[in-house]
Amino acid sequence: MMLALGLAACAGPTVQSLRDPVPEALVSQSVVPGYSHIRYWGDDGAGITTAMLDEITAKQQAAGLSTTVRNFLAVSGGGSNGAFGAGLLTGWTKSGKRPEFTVVTGVSTGSLIAPFAYLGPPYDELLTEAYTQISGDDVFRRKHVLRIINSASAADSTPLRNLVARYVTDRMVADIAVQNNRGRKLLVGTTNLDAGRPVVWDIGAIASSGVPGRKQLIQDILVASSSIPGVFPPVKIKVVADGQTFDEMHVDGGTSNQAFLFPSDFSVKAHDIKQQRSGIARTLYVIRNGKVSPDYQMVKPRLAAIVSRSISTLITTQGIGDLYRMYSNAVRDGIAFRAIWVPDSFTMEEPAPFDQAYMKALYKVGLEIGRNGIPWATQPP
Repeated sequence: MMLALGLAACAGPTVQSLRDPVPEALVSQSVVPGYSHIRYWGDDGAGITTAMLDEITAKQQAAGLSTTVRNFLAVSGGGSNGAFGAGLLTGWTKSGKRPEFTVVTGVSTGSLIAPFAYLGPPYDELLTEAYTQISGDDVFRRKHVLRIINSASAADSTPLRNLVARYVTDRMVADIAVQNNRGRKLLVGTTNLDAGRPVVWDIGAIASSGVPGRKQLIQDILVASSSIPGVFPPVKIKVVADGQTFDEMHVDGGTSNQAFLFPSDFSVKAHDIKQQRSGIARTLYVIRNGKVSPDYQMVKPRLAAIVSRSISTLITTQGIGDLYRMYSNAVRDGIAFRAIWVPDSFTMEEPAPFDQAYMKALYKVGLEIGRNGIPWATQPP
């Protein structure tokens, strides 16, 4: 794969590579046609306006939701390790202690879990199926080395698109819309590759918009959030800016953040003070689909092995850093912090990407932890 990527980098432009990117001066003005207020920059708290928060509060009050308790859930990336999060959520339901979340966020494989987590126990069976009954063939299709040259990726993501379409149905979109109208939020992160910035998509706002094609847009966002750069092709999303039509290229949200809640410069505490609110108990639950301890591997002195090991180490380190960032922000805002990750006791190695036996074993680990009482960490490792 690394050889093919190198050859592709040396090749000239192709029809596939032609696009109409948003000019730098218009990047912050671009909108998806037909929609309003469905996304904001994940690194800029200005995108979360007072009017937006007041609207959410009004919906929560109208739906009879608690005005003093707020539970947040952030689900990280991790590829096939998402089976851990799927098992944990299902086991949590069986324990009878799983709360309803006011906000659910997801990145990469976490973005695929997030809709199920958001919709709650009625979707546990489908969540279990999605992470125990699939294999690599359901996620990607390898390309021949000659096809990779002049291509945008080393693999074909058509199977992933089909998998997302299987679960993101009209029924799911309608159910998401119902929950959004109760003042609950489902947020998914992608990375705008041209801007080099994280983007947070309000999936609930899209679902309840009534705009034709909203299901397809949600599917595109979930695929984009899971599209590892270089491995899967970026997802192009048509936008309008200054009366002109352009396209944005979105890739794996994990390129920016392995997990997220709010931009670091947005303070819930500051908003409470501004609105003269008090007495709200908030808890942030973070499910990290991976380990946090060093994982020793003997690396062969080969390009692909060295690059692969380096990237996996970078992702692990970034994920731990994200835990610290979220913890720091939670402490600042008086939010109780709870985190869980794959235990060191799980030592099974994955023989191939999205190996079904591996995912079933990891799902079972998460299931047992969730069912028997989750040993939440109250601070990062």
